[in-house]
Amino acid sequence: MTLSDIAAGVEVTTHQRDHGVAAVDETGAPLPERLAPVADDLPCSATTAATVVETYAAGRSVGDAGRAAGVAPVVAAKTLHLVGEQVSPVGPQGREIIADWLAGDISRSDAIALAGVTEQEFALAVYIETHEPLPAARDAVEGALTTAERDPLGETMSDIGELL
Repeated sequence: MTLSDIAAGVEVTTHQRDHGVAAVDETGAPLPERLAPVADDLPCSATTAATVVETYAAGRSVGDAGRAAGVAPVVAAKTLHLVGEQVSPVGPQGREIIADWLAGDISRSDAIALAGVTEQEFALAVYIETHEPLPAARDAVEGALTTAERDPLGETMSDIGELL
């Protein structure tokens, strides 16, 4: 096959057709509606999860977010974990200890003592280690949580006008 065979049927025009941009933007929908498709996989209703996310995004603690939504702080922490937030009460070493406990290599009491956490913190850490965040839930809250990450640093960030 030659180049002329490949180029057969290709025509040059003086203008392009504008097909527009294909986009699906659901961020205009209320957060409870965006969370509704994953509500069965969350530890609370979509409306409650939205309240947790919005309160947490406003800079409040996980406990405050749970209380604002009318659920226990651990339910708020589980919800935030499932939407992709880092809320584990243990660090990397604690995660290894939990993995050892899950594998049956150490007892629960030893794991709690080695991790240096309470029973409740241990239970939450085990939940986090055994449940992956939900990609659909992460997508649903996209934008709601990124605002919270930027706001506390707002005064330290340059505005586009300052860069010109």
